[in-house]
Amino acid sequence: MHWTCLFARAVFDQSRDRNCGFHFNAREQDAMIDAINRRTAITRLLGAAAVGLAPVALEAAWATQSRDGGPTGRELGDMNRIGWGFMRPYSVPGMSVAIARSGKFVYSKGFGTADRQKAQLVAATSLFRIANLSMPITAVATFLLIEKGQLHLNDKVFGPSGILGAKYGKPPYQQYVADISVDNLLTHTSGGWGDGPSDPMFHSEGWDQEKLIEWTLDKVPLASPPGQSWVFSNFGYCLLGRVIEQVSGQMYANFVQNSILGPCGINDMKIAGNKMGQRAPNEVVYTGQYSEEPYKTNVERMDSCAGWIATSSDMAIFLDHVGGAGDVLSLLKPETIRVMTTPTATYPQGAVAAAYAKGWMVSTRDPGIWWHSGSLPGSTGVMVRTGNGMAWAAVTNTRTQPHAEIDAAINKMGWDMAGTDPQWGVQPV
Repeated sequence: MHWTCLFARAVFDQSRDRNCGFHFNAREQDAMIDAINRRTAITRLLGAAAVGLAPVALEAAWATQSRDGGPTGRELGDMNRIGWGFMRPYSVPGMSVAIARSGKFVYSKGFGTADRQKAQLVAATSLFRIANLSMPITAVATFLLIEKGQLHLNDKVFGPSGILGAKYGKPPYQQYVADISVDNLLTHTSGGWGDGPSDPMFHSEGWDQEKLIEWTLDKVPLASPPGQSWVFSNFGYCLLGRVIEQVSGQMYANFVQNSILGPCGINDMKIAGNKMGQRAPNEVVYTGQYSEEPYKTNVERMDSCAGWIATSSDMAIFLDHVGGAGDVLSLLKPETIRVMTTPTATYPQGAVAAAYAKGWMVSTRDPGIWWHSGSLPGSTGVMVRTGNGMAWAAVTNTRTQPHAEIDAAINKMGWDMAGTDPQWGVQPV
């Protein structure tokens, strides 16, 4: 099933710089990374086991024979080759991949360098900016408040009856702003504020969140009434973070930590710092390509739309907890999940059998398949959950341009990796 073109918004440019700049050849890197991961895996897995994501986990990635659902040595070799095969054409310095099956890890591996200047390799504990993989986290946080009865999809966001009222900007608001609902923010149907060249979230990087929101409400008109068109909106998910804060009475990151990450047993995720000197312990160094400068992006301001840092295994754990897997209990009720993953009617129809729902891309052929891509200067990622208990995530510390090409390639890589083991029931693309 070809899910690789779903976020392509540009024509692919085939001329790329193919100098990867690695300090070691592939075999040497594999040996060194595996040595590091063996030492770090035990600590990581103890936390996972405490919440039901049992430690078949990372050790299966080094097994020479299949055990407890893990890959055989030959399949493991194929997966590693697929990973390196993705990295080389796109000059990817470092990458982390984690795959879980029925709530248990079956593969986790670091590829390449976390910091090329210091010759530090990617390890199981390496943290990456996950960009728009933050959106499903924000969607789940929103639905937790809906389940508590504190929020409703049809609640208005701005105006006299809105959740945020007149907290931002200067009423009366521009046309259509007071009509925006929570559902519109979740489904990218607010009527504008899209992610093109004029994306508000990349305007005046020195401004704080409040000033950016006020400027956008006052100066950037919506193109159409809410609910009539689909336009991917980073700014819309920034607003959702403010809704979560207003309703919960907590800062966005605190609510997510207390209500989602903590119950999942994830304790190392946090909102990214903007500058090199603000990197968290174990956070990788980001490499810009095509004149991109990762440390000039105000990632912290993008908290609820693209601000989190995480390990690939953190994301796999999150995926398993969203709807439950094996012995892992679901964070949300079945009816809530059905609503969250129902395709948005206004999503553009094309040749690919997929649509955006509420915080997730979903397959219109197999409702059990949900995923999201993520992209920022210096970052590319993807995470996928299938209906047969598989979940995987991959994150890198670079991106190329046009980024639709590397977005599609990392998505294909994940499906191909998960498709190497026939017992996992995943069809490679």
